[in-house]
Amino acid sequence: MKLFYSATSPYVRKVMVLLHETGQLDDVTLEPTSGTPLAPAEGFAEKNPLTKVPALERADGCTLYDSRVICAYLDDRAGAGLYPTGAARWDTLTLEATADGMLDAALAMVYEGKLRPEDKRMAEWVEGQWGKIERACKTLNGRWTAHLAGPLNMGQIALAGALGYLDFRHGGRDWRAGNPDLAAWFDNFDSRPAMTHTAPPR
Repeated sequence: MKLFYSATSPYVRKVMVLLHETGQLDDVTLEPTSGTPLAPAEGFAEKNPLTKVPALERADGCTLYDSRVICAYLDDRAGAGLYPTGAARWDTLTLEATADGMLDAALAMVYEGKLRPEDKRMAEWVEGQWGKIERACKTLNGRWTAHLAGPLNMGQIALAGALGYLDFRHGGRDWRAGNPDLAAWFDNFDSRPAMTHTAPPR
């Protein structure tokens, strides 16, 4: 299989952590791919018409895209059980969706600063994106500690990737403030080899 990736993409990091945790890293060839919504990587649209990483080209030639689809496929392939059955499945999927929503907001803030001309940037819109992240962190800190303390699942992996990205791109905003339980969980999870081996380059 071939994984089209960027070392700084938090969506890619989710996939890479899963590959480490499930012992599938050697089954994938990494294909560096970079671009932005304004300048997609040349030729990449043939693999993913949305021109987003990650994208996973399978041995049969079919390419999967969207990190949630890729993670679900790789989990099923390994029989790892990172998406549990029963009621816990819906908690895991909700946690993963929350983490991805945080990433969407955090990435939108980055694009606003990097891609939009300075005279067209809207500070209120940026703060609105950060408001989503703040609300999510508060909810996670207050309601999700039991789930986070449970067996490893894809929601935890997705959340760790999201919080790591906040440190990477928005460290000055301090998402940890007022969220001690969430911060303690992340600091412990971030020490896992799968996380240290996939940390974005500084």
